[in-house]
Amino acid sequence: MFKIHSVLLLFTFFTLAGCQSDGEAAYDGETGATKASKIHYDEEVHLANVRQLTFGGDNAECYWSFDNKKVTFQVTNAKWDLECDQIFYTEIEGSRMDSIRPQLISTGDGRTTCSYFLPGDTTILYASTHLADVACPPKPEHREDGKYVWPIYAGFDIFVADLNGNIVNQLTYEEGYDAEATVSPTGDKIVFTSLRSGDLELYTMDLDGSNVVQITDELGYDGGAFFSPDGTKLLFRSSRPKTEEEIKIYKDLLAQGLVMPTDMELYICNADGSDLKQLTTLGNANWSPFFHPNGKKILFSSNHASEKGFPFNLFMINLDGSGLEQVSYDGVFDAFPVFSSDGKKLIFSSNRNNYGTHDTNLFIADWVD
Repeated sequence: MFKIHSVLLLFTFFTLAGCQSDGEAAYDGETGATKASKIHYDEEVHLANVRQLTFGGDNAECYWSFDNKKVTFQVTNAKWDLECDQIFYTEIEGSRMDSIRPQLISTGDGRTTCSYFLPGDTTILYASTHLADVACPPKPEHREDGKYVWPIYAGFDIFVADLNGNIVNQLTYEEGYDAEATVSPTGDKIVFTSLRSGDLELYTMDLDGSNVVQITDELGYDGGAFFSPDGTKLLFRSSRPKTEEEIKIYKDLLAQGLVMPTDMELYICNADGSDLKQLTTLGNANWSPFFHPNGKKILFSSNHASEKGFPFNLFMINLDGSGLEQVSYDGVFDAFPVFSSDGKKLIFSSNRNNYGTHDTNLFIADWVD
């Protein structure tokens, strides 16, 4: 999925004048990092009892188990000798990731992304490039045209591992990118993004990898999809080129295994792909959407109100795209909001409380409707 440290690299292409707000320390105009030590802002009325779960590195895409007792997430952390993302899981109750490293689920080879619990909470699916190469795949070089791009590694396939990290199944075998998999709350389907058609489209499959069905078919990147609480709808982000110039840029980049995810909007459709609708027309990057457990609202990350690329903050809208409301107020980055299935807790990634570093950590809060 759209990675947190990819977003931080994007920040380096922008500058931000230092400023003061509500007694907070100034932002670092060179790095875009906040120097403040704060994990909750007064304006964040939907968040209560905010607690920091991780302490250093890049921690993102944290997803709950079906019983709301465990989470799985991806980490890059030099202190853990991780050169690129690997998958971990931990129990929430009593978690001490400030001093205790959680359980590694992925192999430690290649790059991984997008882990998710399967029903029963004894296995986790994730995408990995370890079969293509045990080394971390190379990051795109800085482009002369200054365009920010994100790599679509052809080596990604989707695997299932037990809680000890043993791979028990491989779900995809197609040539090219297969990743960004999430599981329906009803426990019967997986949705994922694949390049198997020649374009980045959404597909669904059964839990064992069978019965693959293509869901989207319009030119552009469709990804980061999640099922509604009742499993009947799909919510996702998309960058869909319209003009001849946009189409050419998209196709040229895709031929190089790249996408440019700086202009994305949110879409919703039925789980079979029918009744597709665009939810947002905000501009800039609108992404990491997730359903409120009541199925009537959506939480997502956006920089639509940002003139220089950031901050990214969490926003909430109704299912028809109305009623836009800002939820978080960090000065740099908030994203990947994920509700527990009972709607009582929210986990998200943020640059808050990182003391001017580029660290992105996980935070958990009680949700207040």
